[in-house]
Amino acid sequence: MTDLLPHPLAELFPLLPEAEVHELADDIVTFGQRVPIVLFEGKILDGRNRYAACRFADVQPVFADYDGDEPLNYVLSHNLHRRHLTDDQRRMVAARIANLPQGSHPANGGMSRKVAAAKLAVDHAGVERARTVVTRGAQELQDAVDSRRVTVRMAADLAALPRDAQREIVALADPKAILAAAKQLRAAKQQHRHTVRLAHMDMVRETGRATAPGKLKRQYPVGYADPPWKFGVRSEVTGREKSAENHYPTMTTDEIIALFRELDPFSENAVFFCWATNPMLLDALRLLEALGFTYVHHWVWDKEVAGTGYWGRDRHEILLIGRRGDVAAPLPGSQPETVHRERKGKHSAKPDFYAETIERLFPGVARLEMFCRSPRPGWDTWGFESAPSEPNIPPTKGRRPKAQRA
Repeated sequence: MTDLLPHPLAELFPLLPEAEVHELADDIVTFGQRVPIVLFEGKILDGRNRYAACRFADVQPVFADYDGDEPLNYVLSHNLHRRHLTDDQRRMVAARIANLPQGSHPANGGMSRKVAAAKLAVDHAGVERARTVVTRGAQELQDAVDSRRVTVRMAADLAALPRDAQREIVALADPKAILAAAKQLRAAKQQHRHTVRLAHMDMVRETGRATAPGKLKRQYPVGYADPPWKFGVRSEVTGREKSAENHYPTMTTDEIIALFRELDPFSENAVFFCWATNPMLLDALRLLEALGFTYVHHWVWDKEVAGTGYWGRDRHEILLIGRRGDVAAPLPGSQPETVHRERKGKHSAKPDFYAETIERLFPGVARLEMFCRSPRPGWDTWGFESAPSEPNIPPTKGRRPKAQRA
């Protein structure tokens, strides 16, 4: 992904805190990037937070070029409508406007502090105090650039660090050492996030083990499962940011096969509906074969919005259908269309449509959902957050919960 720099006008407003950028990244992965990143003069005019979120989520950003003639007013209008800024933050923005270079662009500079204060709806005296702070900070950074021969990119890295870290790094005489120190701090921060994430994943695994039910009490002619596949990643430090392990215990394909064989959930004549993502398609087919099922068909869930992926941004998942023994196919005219389109919701949740379709095609037949988190009426369940395979009693109130995997 190309590393784009922000336009000076974009830097009038502060970046979101890191935690909020991560939340924005989750939203982009789930629902797509709904607002493009706007470029002006080859730099980011609007959308620094969206750009940071896309980089964090490893999603290709969507860009658009600004074609107006009032970029400053554009930035002010969009950010003042989106953000809830305190009065002090507004004063700082007004002070930065007053400090913009004169004459670099008709709309970039030349605005007095009084006009800037009026635009941001703050007092002139407060803007004057804020401008003193902005000027002092800019001068300190400029002194570092001049005295240490620091490049603009190094200065940008330096400015992004906490204040105390800036003072420590500026004390270094070697520009290479300054850049190395900045990179080291970022790496340490990334390693800390990784350590916290591993601790959370371990807690999820232990909770899953503690709540996993025992063996099944019978066998079933109809099975439905969304196995908790463990994905391979390029980097264990950064690649697990969006990992399923953050939500539920995952298992290798061999472990999943061993569990099915131990539980032996299906009768001699059975049909098995098994979810598979693109990277795990061969693993899902291997699971069917290991359990004695022959692949006969598959259905496709179109999620409407694209997620992430190494070779393509995945927008769909596949529900494989396997059969063993003597199992009748659906009656002619009752088969569903192979593609169902429904916007995805919470992590890993599957549309009710599929379980309801299975119910319609196999009425009055004992059905088992493996790796179930939200039991549904008419199904027996096995899962890390589900009761053992006792027949479920339909709820008397409220909506039926959606089927989700463990």
